[in-house]
Amino acid sequence: MLAFTNAKEKQSPTIIGAGCNLDGDIKTDHTVQIHGQVRGDITAETVVIGRGGRVIGEVNTNTLFLHGTLEGPATVNTANVFSAAQMTGTLSYHTLNITGNTGLECKLSKRKGKTK
Repeated sequence: MLAFTNAKEKQSPTIIGAGCNLDGDIKTDHTVQIHGQVRGDITAETVVIGRGGRVIGEVNTNTLFLHGTLEGPATVNTANVFSAAQMTGTLSYHTLNITGNTGLECKLSKRKGKTK
């Protein structure tokens, strides 16, 4: 299904589809879905890295849904890590939810203080 927006909608997701390779940073106040590959930093309200998706760079987000691969540090309020997920780097979080046997090879760092 394709996502379309109109002038009345306040949010629209940024979607990097399977087979797409993007070199560069992404900054948005909304959701970013990665099903292809991004080589660059991502700053967004919500980041979804789907199965087969890969990010090589830094992620800063309120909510992370990690099904694919993240190579780099992530600073999040809530991290949701699923069974196919793989990550290297440092995951700095307030809340961490892990489902299943993941391929995490990262440093986990619980953040103190206020959430974003």
